[in-house]
Amino acid sequence: MEPLFLLLALAFGLGTTVSAGPAVIECWLVEDAGRGRLAKKPAALLLRQGPGKVPPRPDLDPELYLKVDDPAGALQAAFRRYPWNAPAPHCEMSRYVPLPASANWAKGLTPEKSCPRALDGTWLMVSMSSPVLSVSSLLQPQSEPQQEPALITMVTAVLTVLTHTPVTRARLGQDALLDLSFAYMPPTPEATTSLAPGPPPFGLEWRHQHQGKGHLLLAATPGLGGQMPPAQNGAVAFAAWDDNEPWGPWTGNGTLWLPAVRPFQQGAYLATIHLPYLQGQVTLELAVQKPPKVSMMPAPLVWAVPGEAPPELLCLVSHFYPSEGLEVEWELRGGPEGSFQKAKGESWLSALRQHSDGSVSLTGHLQLPPVTSAQHGARYACRVHHPSLPALGRSAEVTLEVAGHSGPSLEDGVGLFLSAFLLLGLLKALGWAAAYLSTSKESKKKAQ
Repeated sequence: MEPLFLLLALAFGLGTTVSAGPAVIECWLVEDAGRGRLAKKPAALLLRQGPGKVPPRPDLDPELYLKVDDPAGALQAAFRRYPWNAPAPHCEMSRYVPLPASANWAKGLTPEKSCPRALDGTWLMVSMSSPVLSVSSLLQPQSEPQQEPALITMVTAVLTVLTHTPVTRARLGQDALLDLSFAYMPPTPEATTSLAPGPPPFGLEWRHQHQGKGHLLLAATPGLGGQMPPAQNGAVAFAAWDDNEPWGPWTGNGTLWLPAVRPFQQGAYLATIHLPYLQGQVTLELAVQKPPKVSMMPAPLVWAVPGEAPPELLCLVSHFYPSEGLEVEWELRGGPEGSFQKAKGESWLSALRQHSDGSVSLTGHLQLPPVTSAQHGARYACRVHHPSLPALGRSAEVTLEVAGHSGPSLEDGVGLFLSAFLLLGLLKALGWAAAYLSTSKESKKKAQ
């Protein structure tokens, strides 16, 4: 019993370690090197310290080995959910200078004419992205590098903006939700003394970029007056703080809802949170898709005579989006050379047909070579691959019937048709004869 208990405890401990996410994020500091060049220096973020001392990093500049204090817990929570098998996030950081928002609708966030002294000092903007999250965080170093015993710089996460859906796939015509959350902790107590207790006003901005064009989709400043630009395409945002603590930290929600998405709404979405002199931004991608319907003609049977080619097979691929990435393959199943092989013959695709909802359709053609009796019962299938479908795609099939092999042949079919036609004619003739005789008898009775 004791070994089993130890195994369970070990498994639980390993599961806890994995679910806690990465403790250290490897990063790069990107700086302008002049003449249009960029310089990169290695850096690292220590998000979580295990038992014992801080692991030394002699390979790093102590000012770029950062131990992150996360008062709001947003970074810790984001990476606590990080899947163990997901790739490490790509991380870059750069110097940041606090500035007021440039948009007219956000002017109310910075009534002061100058940046508060509480925001003086060095700032770093850290951006991390992976298939499962995208994070932007403003870090403020607390002091010079400290000996702990490894040389490391303490920083505080002041504003964190993140999404757990960096790539969202929405079905054409259905609603899409672009997740966005944020957290804020004033950098110093002095930064909140001039404000009323509770979370500060903030601005939320969503911009859409597609095919080299960008425009403002939605802007909001909850708690502030002023004229806001009208939202585009029916977009709605859940712009609000989640809590009302007097001095922070605070978390908020800026999720965007897009009703009944259309093809022109796919592309990149830039979500920006504006605070007085501070901004954080993440980028999300929206992919609009619709899986194709697949059918074949003629179906479910196709007839052929030995030595002749069957009728042309049609693969109807209808109402899908996007048009890119579609492949049509022809397969022969159960033929004389094996259970599965590529179908022989000449194949081609028709031009795209557009539909009012933005989806498209096309037809795949296959002209088969002459068949033999041995191919009777073989199944021809068209298999369609598309980004909206699973890896195996979607398929439809028809069965080949070769005349004279088994079941009714073409001659049998013609004979049955002629027999039925003659039988019908004979029945009609008998009916006419019976009617004539009945009429003659009635006429004779009246004459008598």
